[in-house]
Order: sequence, then C-alpha cells, then structure tokens
Amino acid sequence: MENTLKFAESHEWVRDNGDGTITMGISNHAQGLLGDVVFVDLPEVGDSTEAGESFSLVESVKAASDIYAPVTGEIVEINEELEDSPELINEEPYEGGWIAKIKVADVEELSKLIDGEKYLASIDED
Repeated sequence: MENTLKFAESHEWVRDNGDGTITMGISNHAQGLLGDVVFVDLPEVGDSTEAGESFSLVESVKAASDIYAPVTGEIVEINEELEDSPELINEEPYEGGWIAKIKVADVEELSKLIDGEKYLASIDED
C-alpha cells in the first residue's frame, strides 16, 4: 500500500492528485470483506458529494455496500471501466479499481482522514 494514501474510517481511500482533486476507491480490506464485486453503481460526473454521505454503491456476491464520500466536492471523473469490469475493485483496489475523482471543495477535509499506518492499526483491532 502506498504511503500517499489517506483513509476514511468507512474504508474509502483517497489519493491527493495535487491539483485540487482526489482519486478515491475502497480499501483492500473493504473489498476483501465484500468478496467478489459484481456491480458498481457509479455516480454521475457533475454530481456533488458531501463528506460522510453515501454517493455510490458496490454490490458483491455477498452484500451491497454504500460508498461514502471522503470529502465534499464535485465528481469530475468516474472510472467507466468498472461498468464492464467491476472485479477491478477486487484485483487492484488502489490502481485500476478506483471509483471516482472529486474536485475538493475544502482541502482542510483531507486533514481529517487517517494515514495508512493508523488505518491498518484500526482494522487490526476489528
């Protein structure tokens, strides 16, 4: 896992793209709990996100799980490859399995996310 990632307690990861946008997806831990992902309900480009609010859904053979926005902002890009290949979330959660890119409304929100080390420690306790 990259040291450049930050995590929400709800198991979403964030990569700061350095241009006012972030790329986000769900963590390796989360995809492992879900099992084989069979469908991703992607948001629309232009949709607004509210930090902590559900904006997408991932369905697996075991369950459906809401995806929560790690930051408030606007969807500027979605990973359309997931429409035909939702299993990318299982196979490469931090690369090809990203879900959306969000233009961040308030960069201060990024400081509320936890780093990879703290995230791993928090899931070890579960």
